[in-house]
Amino acid sequence: MQTGLILAALRKHRLATLLIALEIALACAVLCNACFLIAHRMGLTRVDSGVDESALAVFKIDGFEAAQAGDLNARMLAGLRAVPGMQSASVVNTAPFGLPTGNAGINLDREGKRFGGVVGLYLDGPGSFEALGLRLVAGRAPQTGDFQPMVGFAPKDSQVVVSHTLAEHLWPGQDPLGKEFWSGDYHFRVIGVVAHMARPGAGEGGTGTIEWSVFVPTQPGPNLVGTYLLRAAPQDLPRVLRDAKAAIARAVPDVVIDHENSRTLGDLRERYFRSDRVMASLLVGVVAALLGVTALGIVGLASFWVQQRRRQIGIRRAIGATRGDILRYFQTENFLIVTFGIALGMLLAFALNAMLMRFYELPHLPLAYLPAGALALWGLGQVAVLGPALRAAAVPPVVATRSG
Repeated sequence: MQTGLILAALRKHRLATLLIALEIALACAVLCNACFLIAHRMGLTRVDSGVDESALAVFKIDGFEAAQAGDLNARMLAGLRAVPGMQSASVVNTAPFGLPTGNAGINLDREGKRFGGVVGLYLDGPGSFEALGLRLVAGRAPQTGDFQPMVGFAPKDSQVVVSHTLAEHLWPGQDPLGKEFWSGDYHFRVIGVVAHMARPGAGEGGTGTIEWSVFVPTQPGPNLVGTYLLRAAPQDLPRVLRDAKAAIARAVPDVVIDHENSRTLGDLRERYFRSDRVMASLLVGVVAALLGVTALGIVGLASFWVQQRRRQIGIRRAIGATRGDILRYFQTENFLIVTFGIALGMLLAFALNAMLMRFYELPHLPLAYLPAGALALWGLGQVAVLGPALRAAAVPPVVATRSG
């Protein structure tokens, strides 16, 4: 079948052809970006936090004065550690999937001329590193003398542990041990590297920066009080957390337990990424609806053209065209229309992605989504046109030539 003849026939139906091509272009642009957004969101939900999530919970309280910190931390830790099944309890500022506190911009020089990015700081007390279950890949874990009191938002001079991802970002191809960075007047020196450590508020920053985390050994005090990391056997954890709430209500009745943020890490993860899963589900629905509308448009146009061309089909059948020839004609015609729509849709996809990058800080659309979207639309077009094309191929020559 000569493509030139098909294009000549399409020029006689410019408006209908253009409308379907524009519909396919819009479908291509939305399909590529929606699939990218779905993959991006679901990628966030699969982040490896680097900690023993199944054995950890966060216990948070409110309703106290900073001046009470020393006595309050001691009473809280004593009450929590007395709960049967409790393996450890320590003071922290937050935990993975918890409240996104402790973000700070860092520089690789004291003068602040080499910006390293915005990282998440775990300002955690003694026992917390071991409780988290972080896996060292280089250097050492914090020791007793490394836990320093907070002055402002962090200790002034800290020996810290960083994630492997952050180390590679800051010092690519170099040994990070002993390297230094600053946040204003606050100085940090790397003593260890862990395999994974998701930042507090794990979805922040996207997949590329999701592990830009720093563990800062910190002495509990007025600026580090009220949030506690609990560790227990996974099968006992829900019961231990429940008993801990009851025990603290009796032992420290002058505080208010924040039940909304006192949860297992599994519950915190589920809550944190709930909106991402909902958005992904909505986008799947949008994509399905858009593809359905596009398929209906192709079916409608092809059916209309079959009805209009019954006489032409009959003539071709009468002079020797087979059913396969008629079927291939409509499939080729559809392929050309869809191809034109896809070419325009790819330009629209990049334009839409540029807008999303500007207003929603999304990453650049990977090129791999374009051929994937094209293949999906080509396949959709061929399936959608198959029914009308088969009806056209089934028209008997004698019936077609007698029609007006």
